[in-house]
Amino acid sequence: MSTMGDGTRAVRAGLPEPQQYEPTLPGPVFAAHYHLSGEPTGPYTYGRDTNPTWTHLERAIGELEAPGEDVETTVFASGMAAISAVLLSQVRTGDVVVLPDDGYQALPLVRAQLDAYGVRVRTAPTGGDAQLALLEGARLLWLETPSNPGLDVCDVRRLVDAAHAGGTLVAVDNTLATPLGQRPLELGADFSVASDTKGMTGHGDVLLGHVTCRDPELAAGVRRWRKVVGAIPGPMEAWLAHRSLATLELRIERQCANALVLAEALAERPEVSGLRYPGLPTDPSYPTAVRQMRRFGSVVSFVLADRGTAERFLSALRLAEDATSFGGVRSTAERRARWGGDAVPEGFIRFSVGAENAADLVGDVARALDEAGTGS
Repeated sequence: MSTMGDGTRAVRAGLPEPQQYEPTLPGPVFAAHYHLSGEPTGPYTYGRDTNPTWTHLERAIGELEAPGEDVETTVFASGMAAISAVLLSQVRTGDVVVLPDDGYQALPLVRAQLDAYGVRVRTAPTGGDAQLALLEGARLLWLETPSNPGLDVCDVRRLVDAAHAGGTLVAVDNTLATPLGQRPLELGADFSVASDTKGMTGHGDVLLGHVTCRDPELAAGVRRWRKVVGAIPGPMEAWLAHRSLATLELRIERQCANALVLAEALAERPEVSGLRYPGLPTDPSYPTAVRQMRRFGSVVSFVLADRGTAERFLSALRLAEDATSFGGVRSTAERRARWGGDAVPEGFIRFSVGAENAADLVGDVARALDEAGTGS
């Protein structure tokens, strides 16, 4: 499947060999235990270890992450479970980990846990490849590109080359891009990690995460961590995720195209500042993004005058829900500073562009900006 288009690959990914009178995608397997006589040498032994529904999904994600290559994917109950599995399975007391200081809001929670375990943590911004300066003696470099919510981009190949030269492993949080926008393993990373709650499943109804590796030993460590802590997805969630992958290319194409149209429209609005979208040629991240990304994601960020203006804008929107996720077929937007933890202005908006008609969406945003500016 390595030479097939993204759409073909997405609708075929992970399907088992055809069996007469059997469904093309078998339904979810709800099982805590399996028939198991004699020595436990088969693939399915106990429900916390393995499940056929996970197997199909893991193969599907692997085919999208690295078409035609031999990789191993492990699925988790959430994106944070996947992130934690990499960080906490690969480091020990006294190790050094390099994190972005502008990454996902829950990343500081992981940092606190690493601190408690005696792991030394260094942080630097995503932009400007600033983490390069902190690599000496590090066990693991964690990249998030584009970053959430600021949408900065770092040069993955450059950072990977520098890290590997010093014996440092590299993990990339690829949630915002998805494998259709960026393939971290092709850029040299050791781990590609994502919250599949977002763009991969795209409907806002599944919590899921995954880790994909080329190295079987690294993959075994991640899979062992899942078994030890029990951070497993339910079979129904895994099946829904696999079903949703069939429309991945359709969704991502529409959402990325819409995001660019919206970003271009926002660039013309005088009340909008700090506009960021990696696919906008005027964006500071564009020169790097265009070298390593095939699609630029569905998230646009910008700043309005203050908290009140931002809240009036969000209240006036009719085609975007005020919600705290992104990557779904229905547009969402939020004033990110309401959570604390992100170093953003009070009027900072993270807008996740959905699959609505672009003209309708741009018109709705323009009207909401007008209403927010007049205080109505």
